[in-house]
Amino acid sequence: MGWLGDWDCFVKVVAEGSMAAAARRLDCSRAQVSKQIGELERRFGVRLFERSTRRLVLTPAGEVFHGHALQALEVVEGAEVAVRNVGAEARGLLRISTTVIFGRECIAPLIPRVLARHPGLEVELLLSDARVDLGDGGIDLALRLLQTPPEDLVARPLLELRRFICAAPSYLAAHGRPRVPADLLEHACFSYMLHDGRVWHLLDRDGREHNVPVRGRFQSDSMGCILDAVREGHGIAILPHYLCAADLAAGRLLVVLEDYAPQVYVASTLYACYLPSRAQAPKLKVFLDALEAEFKPLPPWERLG
Repeated sequence: MGWLGDWDCFVKVVAEGSMAAAARRLDCSRAQVSKQIGELERRFGVRLFERSTRRLVLTPAGEVFHGHALQALEVVEGAEVAVRNVGAEARGLLRISTTVIFGRECIAPLIPRVLARHPGLEVELLLSDARVDLGDGGIDLALRLLQTPPEDLVARPLLELRRFICAAPSYLAAHGRPRVPADLLEHACFSYMLHDGRVWHLLDRDGREHNVPVRGRFQSDSMGCILDAVREGHGIAILPHYLCAADLAAGRLLVVLEDYAPQVYVASTLYACYLPSRAQAPKLKVFLDALEAEFKPLPPWERLG
């Protein structure tokens, strides 16, 4: 296999933690693995592993080579995929990961339309608010709100998410409408327990930030539960626009404190993230094209008015 096989063998040894385990994964002998690692060390003129009776540890040179080897093998795999997929139809299983509420509201409705255009395609939509490892989890595409996209993935920005302070007309009729941030101290406010620490940070039109401790007898780490409670008139909440747009357009919810922008300390940019080696896969490309068409130049909820 030449140098490519040697590099792949080295990466497998690092991943498995021993030459014996790498040999089992590569379906070859331990002696063959040892020979390939020895050949690499002779070629570079450095030791790549510190050997002991218990485990292998990368030397500083080995750590540097490992990073470059991973990148090189991904590029090679990507080239092979690209060549194999020239003119290919989108087919096979596409596994997509995204957050629970966004996936249910915005991605699930899109999937049947994509499947109707591509009969050979299958999709699994995995909903979780926890971060996922694309390599270990067999995920083809992750849709995530990120402040800084990971360097080892391709990250395509899809949209900027806005948020609004909302309440139901019935709540405002019963409790009055807050006019300035300090008024929130007298209201039942829903704190999104995963992120805001029960303090709302609101930015006025002059760029001043107002920090308001909020309270409420009912709290949740589920944005879906918070939305339901706000609809029923139980309090005020900061809601993502995709979740409240239809209610705002229909008058079921109203925006309050319009002159104050919520500063939620989670990301507002939605990225489509995938491994470089999968970039040319037709099944991924057709879904990325569908996402671009769905969310650009404006996502559906921004077009409700």
